Amino acid sequence: MGLTYFKRFRMEINLARELPEPVPPPGYRLIAWDPELIPAHAETKYLSFRAEIDANVFPCLGDSDGCLRLMTEISRKEGFLPEATWLMALEDDAELADEAYTSDRYGIETLRRPATTVYCGTIQGIRDRSNFGAVQNLGVSPDHRSRGLGVCLLLKALQGFQRAGLREAFLEVTAQNEGAIRLYRRLGFHKARTVYKAVEMVTCAAR
Repeated sequence: MGLTYFKRFRMEINLARELPEPVPPPGYRLIAWDPELIPAHAETKYLSFRAEIDANVFPCLGDSDGCLRLMTEISRKEGFLPEATWLMALEDDAELADEAYTSDRYGIETLRRPATTVYCGTIQGIRDRSNFGAVQNLGVSPDHRSRGLGVCLLLKALQGFQRAGLREAFLEVTAQNEGAIRLYRRLGFHKARTVYKAVEMVTCAAR
């Protein structure tokens, strides 16, 4: 076992502004918080982070059961904010809705193939003790990236913080995640300070 230190940035945003309205791409939709969706949030979190550096920083993100425990703990926090907690979903037949039905010779329509829901993005928000909105685990699964889903989720969470009466919000990001840092800066976040996360890493001795 050995200690590894990961450099992370705390980034903050002032919420005393009008935020753009998040508009998901065609076929996608935002789903509001429901306790029954804890497993969906957890599985999406796992798919989003299991192959990323954050799974080294926070090992529970690289484990399906760990993500379920984490999501359950977040939902039970005193400052948990349902209005800042969202799922992104793809309805796989959404773009073919008019073709999802067939008609027989009597004009009776039947469903050709039921649409299925694929959860592909998640974000959670809590109110911390200093009355900041704290973004938790913004993640988009690999097959659905580069479509603006992360921006939509983050904007929706920030709007949730605003509705809860919060005037500032923050998140933490690993310094090596340069793409995410650029996204956050584009939305108005600034780097407030640098923190270091110590993680015990398993090392294999040479035989």
